[in-house]
Amino acid sequence: MGQELKIFSGMANRSLAEEIAAYLGAALGDVEVSRFADGETFVKFNENVRGVDVFIVQPTVSPASNMIELLLMLDAAKRASAQRVTAVVPYFGYARQDRKDQPRVSIAAKLMANLITVAGADRVLTMDLHASQIQGFFDIPMDHLFAAPVLMQYFKDLDVRNAVMVPPDLGGTKMARALAGKMGLSLAVIDKRRVGPDRSEAVHVIGEVAGRRVFMVDDLISTAGTVCEAARVLKENGAKEVYLACTHGLFAGNALEKLDAAPIEEVGVTNTVRISRKPPFRKIRVLSVAEILGEAIVRIHRSESVSSLFE
Repeated sequence: MGQELKIFSGMANRSLAEEIAAYLGAALGDVEVSRFADGETFVKFNENVRGVDVFIVQPTVSPASNMIELLLMLDAAKRASAQRVTAVVPYFGYARQDRKDQPRVSIAAKLMANLITVAGADRVLTMDLHASQIQGFFDIPMDHLFAAPVLMQYFKDLDVRNAVMVPPDLGGTKMARALAGKMGLSLAVIDKRRVGPDRSEAVHVIGEVAGRRVFMVDDLISTAGTVCEAARVLKENGAKEVYLACTHGLFAGNALEKLDAAPIEEVGVTNTVRISRKPPFRKIRVLSVAEILGEAIVRIHRSESVSSLFE
């Protein structure tokens, strides 16, 4: 494409946007994001974006003001006559509400997709959706990236000899099986039952983990209840060590404290979401996905294949 490429960032994860810009050898665009006295968000682009290929980096993690910020930035860029506007959403919030499984509930993921589209996005770039079918909620092109290369490298940097891949629950089996296949590892599964909206209880382990190093992998960690319970069961079944890696570290409530107390050696988490609190939790290792996102942005700008990144 002939037009110029510019990257802008909201306030939700500016450090990641700066890493992406550095990978591309560029500086972040100048955009002003501020708040009125009553809390309303104000957005203004302080440089010309007419005819520009604009990429706006903003995960829609809680609080909801992050989503409002993204919508206003999309609207402002479109009204400023940008040639194309791509919403780069490393973490797509509200993805866990992807179907009407109870009476009188909202399908929040579909609503968020509609809002992003109506606000002016021509394209969406995201990573490790909680439910892949959310791609179908968008009527504009969506590129779904995977953090698998970064997570695999994290595990490879550990000792993979005598290791086994384990998802913390049956829902993560597909992701764990894919990683295990690429790394030549065996797979074990933890059977569990959910006992509340944010509580689950592990039942037993299917597969051989005794005396082995366990690599647990998941797409996100919220309250950390599932992974901590899974680690406990794995150790009770003879696992030698347990390492955990995930794409999105939401760390709600006292999740970090629970992880610190759990029988887990280390937690590798990507920087799709900014970890704002920095207490001395020795177990957290931040893994950068800036290179994957940066390469995808370049390929979108040049109208090249994005899916070939993972072939």
